[in-house]
Amino acid sequence: MYQPPHFHEDAPAQQHALIRAFPLGLLVTHGASGLLANAIPFLIDPEAGENGVLRCHVARANLQWKELEGLSEVLVVFQGAQHYITPGWYETKRETGKVVPTWNYTMVQVRGVPRIMDNAEWLGRQIRDLTEMMEGAYPKPWAVDDAPASFIDAQVRGIVGIEIEITSITGKWKVSQNRNEADRTGVIAGLEALTDDEAQAMAGLVADKLNHSKKDSSL
Repeated sequence: MYQPPHFHEDAPAQQHALIRAFPLGLLVTHGASGLLANAIPFLIDPEAGENGVLRCHVARANLQWKELEGLSEVLVVFQGAQHYITPGWYETKRETGKVVPTWNYTMVQVRGVPRIMDNAEWLGRQIRDLTEMMEGAYPKPWAVDDAPASFIDAQVRGIVGIEIEITSITGKWKVSQNRNEADRTGVIAGLEALTDDEAQAMAGLVADKLNHSKKDSSL
């Protein structure tokens, strides 16, 4: 991943929070069938192993899991908040006109060693943990045990588990850190004037980084 120094996000807490908030990761493999990529919801266990472990499951009919048996490394990409940034929000546009559009985004890329987990106990834990994470915000959360046991057993037989022992994790927060304070303030105001959730989320991220840079410069 192209990574200018000012966009680095190395804090594990921030990286893990993005994975939890945007758990649908893109699993990328390069095996006997060539490049394969599938969107799969992941759980992260930061306490497992040296750098943490990702857990997921896929349909048994999804042959990407068979590719994993011969691979020493896979890539998983998690895309967080993102938004187009118009140069019309920059103070520099009014001062010099020397501006161009860009795109702000947050992203975490994980590399790790895959391992197939094809037993009922592991899969049962996996589907319950994932369900509890995703259903927790609902007023009447659905639980795995709400469905008939025989139905769940049949569903489990149709999936395969995957654990990925993390060997490296990289975060990129491209949230206008390369612009001056006036331009960043303009970006925040421009985003806040929009009504979509992505714009509001990005406005908060730009403001957070701007506030941190102000604190750092005052030390």
